[in-house]
Amino acid sequence: MNTPYPFTAIVGQDDLRLGLLLNAVSPAVGGVLVRGEKGTAKSTAVRALAALMPEVSVVSGCRFSCDPVSPDPACPDGPHAEAAGVSRAARTVELPVGASEDRLVGALDIERALSEGVKAFEPGLLADAHRGILYVDEVNLLHDHLVDLLLDAAAMGASYVEREGVSVRHAARFLLVGTMNPEEGELRPQLLDRFGLTVEVAASRDTDERVEVVRRRLAYDDDPEGFAARWAEEETALRERIGAARALLPRVVLGDAVLRQIAATCAAFEVDGMRADIVMARTATALAAWAGREEVTADDVRQAALLALPHRRRRNPFDAPGLDEDKLDQTLDEAGPQENQENNDGDDDPDPGPDGGGDGGGGGGVPPQADGDRTPPQGSEGDDTPSEAPDSAPDAPGRSAGAEQQPVAAAEPFRTKMLSVPGLGEGAAGRRSRARTAHGRTTGAVRPQGALTKLHLAATVQAAAPHQRSRGRSGRGLVVRRDDLRQATREGREGNLVLFVVDASGSMAARQRMSAVKGAVLSLLLDAYQRRDKVGLVTFRGKEAEVALPPTSSVDAAAARLESLPTGGRTPLAAGLLKAHDVLRVERLRDPSRRPLLVVVTDGRATGGPEPVALAGRAARLHQAEGTASVVVDCESGYVRLGLAGELARELGGTAVTLDELRADSIAGLVKDVTAAGRAA
Repeated sequence: MNTPYPFTAIVGQDDLRLGLLLNAVSPAVGGVLVRGEKGTAKSTAVRALAALMPEVSVVSGCRFSCDPVSPDPACPDGPHAEAAGVSRAARTVELPVGASEDRLVGALDIERALSEGVKAFEPGLLADAHRGILYVDEVNLLHDHLVDLLLDAAAMGASYVEREGVSVRHAARFLLVGTMNPEEGELRPQLLDRFGLTVEVAASRDTDERVEVVRRRLAYDDDPEGFAARWAEEETALRERIGAARALLPRVVLGDAVLRQIAATCAAFEVDGMRADIVMARTATALAAWAGREEVTADDVRQAALLALPHRRRRNPFDAPGLDEDKLDQTLDEAGPQENQENNDGDDDPDPGPDGGGDGGGGGGVPPQADGDRTPPQGSEGDDTPSEAPDSAPDAPGRSAGAEQQPVAAAEPFRTKMLSVPGLGEGAAGRRSRARTAHGRTTGAVRPQGALTKLHLAATVQAAAPHQRSRGRSGRGLVVRRDDLRQATREGREGNLVLFVVDASGSMAARQRMSAVKGAVLSLLLDAYQRRDKVGLVTFRGKEAEVALPPTSSVDAAAARLESLPTGGRTPLAAGLLKAHDVLRVERLRDPSRRPLLVVVTDGRATGGPEPVALAGRAARLHQAEGTASVVVDCESGYVRLGLAGELARELGGTAVTLDELRADSIAGLVKDVTAAGRAA
């Protein structure tokens, strides 16, 4: 067995360590979500925590880790009357991103259930994690239905497996820890709320601290056992402190004044529901026990708010997580006892400091967002026109097509009509286009390939019925063989790759028009987030096109690139379409099951180079030849319309919609599908 990296040897990351330790003291806090860039010791810290967890006593031979003192009466391996107990270390169970539903919750032997009436159950990872730690790395990449099952089990403390009327229930109480890199996509707000705490981690910018991280890591890699031995004393002390805090926890008093501060804080920050209040109360209690106190203080409430509220303030994927600490301090002061307010009248320093205030045992504040690390897309070189154009029509007399404007803000986003890819796909589960999926309405039955997961009962009975006499059936039971079993085929929705090709040239540079265009793209990005799509962004202006954002699940990254997009220069439409063709070609090799949807946002004009219109047409026909579903968002405005965007849509074999028609509440007909084949005029 590999020697884990010692928890006490982790350099810095106070918030991360505190969040994990509070859950170790009080699992009722509800787990912790660790958000941060790659290479910040997220996984190392979680795996190191397991060595600090107290041993658990389990019923000997029970696959569900029942406590011999109070065994689960519904345990599938029970009953456990007067069962002997054995002690073992608490388990850390890792849930891989590609896990199936059966691997998570367990599987029933349907063949034996139908033919013998036996509930033959193979436990899943939830059973293995009972009374231990369940660690989900890259939880934001986990399929939504698996995340729902996981969080439901964590909330109820039990897992239910249902297969065609046959059900099994077992206890599943565990410390849930999820890690994620926000650059790879966000969790839905409803799922964020199910994690008790969240912490933001980032690599230190302090040279000495980074040197110490490298020094310790190299020492551990050279001699893991020797390195762990040097930290054994600190590990033992921390393990004993966790045990002492657990023992103290039931005696901690949560007074009415503190409860009022908790309720006032949650109300002031307008968090949805009551889960935040409950989590804050449990976290503040755990903080007091961790500090060795029997009474919760205002400082505990403040620290609990910094850990429990930031992710509950996030209403859409473009909101940065965080908490206004000045507002938090003001709320706590107003809701606190009168004597506390009087004592604080002389404090003129509203700044709690970069660590979020509190004591030095752990932060809890959210590190500032690394907006400076996001490099805005560099526009391609335009014509050498030195002056900035006024806010007038881009084609006004005397205006140069090469003039570049500074980025303009996007208009208010709106709810868009659904654009979907035609046909029936088999991509990742999502909410956009029709696809064969593991969940959805049943459309038929087939012979199972491998393990049976979704039984089609009627088809199975129909297949077995003709053979009952030859199989010697006597009695009411149905004689079922493996060959009779039928797997249900289901139809649901898949997520697609939505690749935006945005015209940022001079013909689009009127500030009012570009603001409307950015608002439309932002609206489509929000729609892509809700439908669990991957998104990519190609822009073209000046002399060439560029990939402003490679395909990713992080729609907020796409929104950030869109916000910083400058305009101006000529209109190399062909270059934009060819660049999109290259992106889609690579993505088909990486993920062939995810079907693309090309969204071209332009007025249809093409300038620069010889025969720019003809060249753009040839580039568009490349997409049509490969069957790429496409839609052109026509941004042309004014009384005189040239209809160039509609012509481009015909070359692509897709559909053109205006900005007004893109709105879900417009009176134009609903856009349901964009066909990849050419349509008759």
